[in-house]
This record gives sequence, C-alpha cells and structure tokens, in this order.
Amino acid sequence: MLSKQLLRSGTSIGAMVKESEHAESKADFIHKLSIALKEANETEYWIELLYKSDYIDDDIFNSIYTDVKEVLRILISIIKSSKLK
Repeated sequence: MLSKQLLRSGTSIGAMVKESEHAESKADFIHKLSIALKEANETEYWIELLYKSDYIDDDIFNSIYTDVKEVLRILISIIKSSKLK
C-alpha cells in the first residue's frame, strides 16, 4: 500500500510539470507547479515512511531521497522566480 502511494504521488509530479508547459497563463503555470511541489512533498513523506518501516534500505533511501530533495529545490526556485517576474 505504501509503495502505491509513493508511485501515485511520484508520478503526479511529472504529470503536473508536463501540464505546466502548456499553461494558459502565468498564474496557471505557477498553480500547476505548486501542485507538483505538493506532490513532491508528499513523495518525500512516503519515502521517509518506507525507510523508517524498513521497506527500503539505506542505499535506496539515500539515492531516492537525494533526488526528491533536488526536485523540491528546483520546483521552489522556479515558483519563486516566476512570482517575481
């Protein structure tokens, strides 16, 4: 069940980023990326939970966790810079 939640939230990130490429306005672009950010945050939660529940080992956790943290940083940066323009 946990892995299905991770799959759902993890794939939602990409879907929302893809949708943002064809946003109807700047506000729509920011909104879609904000949803992607929420999904990335949820993905981080599920990864942590899988790790703390011993479903994934240290190596897998560190690899995936590093990636999701980078995605979070990128999304935050894009959203902030888009709001300033």
